[in-house]
Amino acid sequence: MKKKNKRMYFDEDVQNAIVQYNGEENHVIRNKIYSEKIAYAFDKLCENIINTFKFSYFDSHFNDVKQEVLSFLVLNMHKYNHEKGFKAFSYFSVVAKNYLILTNNNNYKKLKTHNSATKSRELSSLSVDKLKISDENARTVDFLNLIILYFDDKIQNLFKKSDDIAIAHAVIKLFKERSTLENFNKKGLYLLIREMTGVETSKITKVINVMKKHYIKMQKEFNEKGHIPL
Repeated sequence: MKKKNKRMYFDEDVQNAIVQYNGEENHVIRNKIYSEKIAYAFDKLCENIINTFKFSYFDSHFNDVKQEVLSFLVLNMHKYNHEKGFKAFSYFSVVAKNYLILTNNNNYKKLKTHNSATKSRELSSLSVDKLKISDENARTVDFLNLIILYFDDKIQNLFKKSDDIAIAHAVIKLFKERSTLENFNKKGLYLLIREMTGVETSKITKVINVMKKHYIKMQKEFNEKGHIPL
């Protein structure tokens, strides 16, 4: 299996190979195309997405989860149509993310069902408040991960000016690195964004207000349905 450059593991050659794979009827040739031109890219794509967006309700080993996602991509490879203008990398990134989101939500529902049967026994040693806080913290992490996915996919559509796009990416970068940040107040976060982008505060406020509207809408979707549309 030929390895790609780390920054270009899923390039136009991989996209062309997927198109070739979908158009090939000979299974031997299809398997050869997949193993030589597609397998490494799919493997790295799954690995990067799982490592970047760590959902809370997966108990399986990392490699088992990756194999599940990888198998799902292969099973759905025939649905990719390059004539619709979608880049293969973006298309299969969304497919992988949606699979992880759906599986994570299903795991959460199973956990809630299991917990409802065991909480009464646990309450003697653990308070309701502690259980609730733990549950809400996990949900918050999942929501923030989904928000990152949402804006990663939508920034180019939401903003057209280069400064606005840079600000939005800076905001998402802070979301991704939130665990490494200290307790910055609003002024501190604005200063960080200004340092990252070199733009004035008024522009930052404008972009954040747009993102805030989408954030509120997505929060409502998540609270009602357990997921947000990507």
